[in-house]
Amino acid sequence: MTHGRAAAPPRFPVTAGRPGRGLRQNYHMPLDPEIAARLKRTPDGLVPAIVQQYDTGEVLMLAWMDDEALHRTLTTGRATYWSRSRREYWVKGATSGNIQLVKQVALDCDGDTILLKVDQVGAACHTGDRTCFDADVLQANGPS
Repeated sequence: MTHGRAAAPPRFPVTAGRPGRGLRQNYHMPLDPEIAARLKRTPDGLVPAIVQQYDTGEVLMLAWMDDEALHRTLTTGRATYWSRSRREYWVKGATSGNIQLVKQVALDCDGDTILLKVDQVGAACHTGDRTCFDADVLQANGPS
């Protein structure tokens, strides 16, 4: 830790898809190169992930994934994300019990957003709300 901030995880050279850019990857089990080549990442190597309840379509939350988080999600069936504030991976529900069982993972047409369809057990939001969009509705009704 330096200056009160946790160090970023190690960054390794990309082996597929994006030469010259560094990303967090697992030494032992990297993300499938065909999937990795399709992702369009932020300069920090992240891709936004929209999380949706699989059977109702309810939007639960938005989180961030890198190659390692996506790999862990695809191989374990448990939603795993990169926390930008804590600078570490987190498995949704590992401490709260509010787990996300992954039913489907898809990329949008541009490869710059991931959609996770999950079975949410308990609250999705860290505030205890069902979704991260429950508390602050900016406009309830569309224009007439």
